[in-house]
Amino acid sequence: MQEIKDFFQRHFITAPISFASWFIFTLGIGMHVLPATGLMIAIYLGGNFTIKQIQISSNVKRLSMSRSEYKHIKTQINDAKNKIKQLNSLYGQVRSVQAFRQVYEMNNLSKRILSIVRKNPKKFYHVEKFFYSHLDSAVELTSKYAMLVNQPLKDQELRIALQHTRETLNDVTKQLEQDLRGALASDIEQLQFELDYVDVTMKKNKPLLEMKGEMHNDRKSYYK
Repeated sequence: MQEIKDFFQRHFITAPISFASWFIFTLGIGMHVLPATGLMIAIYLGGNFTIKQIQISSNVKRLSMSRSEYKHIKTQINDAKNKIKQLNSLYGQVRSVQAFRQVYEMNNLSKRILSIVRKNPKKFYHVEKFFYSHLDSAVELTSKYAMLVNQPLKDQELRIALQHTRETLNDVTKQLEQDLRGALASDIEQLQFELDYVDVTMKKNKPLLEMKGEMHNDRKSYYK
């Protein structure tokens, strides 16, 4: 993943430079340990920040985005991560097998969508409703269901409310499935294009291969 790669790259560059500077300050020019340590931390933080900005600029250029777009998408990704964690925390509160399965499916779909967008932030625009609406609905409805199912009252009105919530969660699951299809749509189209290209290329080369095979057989017949 690009974020992890960038993280380690930053620290592999700044850490050796910072420690080398500390040795130069203390052993080379005889600076006291405390100010030398302060300078080392300043170099480390400043270098890390500078390299991070360079990496962001590089990613923005590679993705053909503006910095504000990139920052907004990263914010939405972080918010979605927190919401999925909240959804995970509700597993033990829903009690029924059906509701547990629904939470599992919604959680699994949400993680897949988020993973796709993290790898390719431009995919965000294919699944905006997931970030702005559908994931929120999944978390809010599951929270309400967990609250209702743990109430001591078990009257008809409560049972109807629980049933209606389960049915709505099914609808939300279907929405998340549509979001996942939207995130994968361009990849499927690209794959189909490549398959079509290979198929056309194979058909073009097939007569040539058959001709070579016939010529080879003709030569055998001639020498016999």
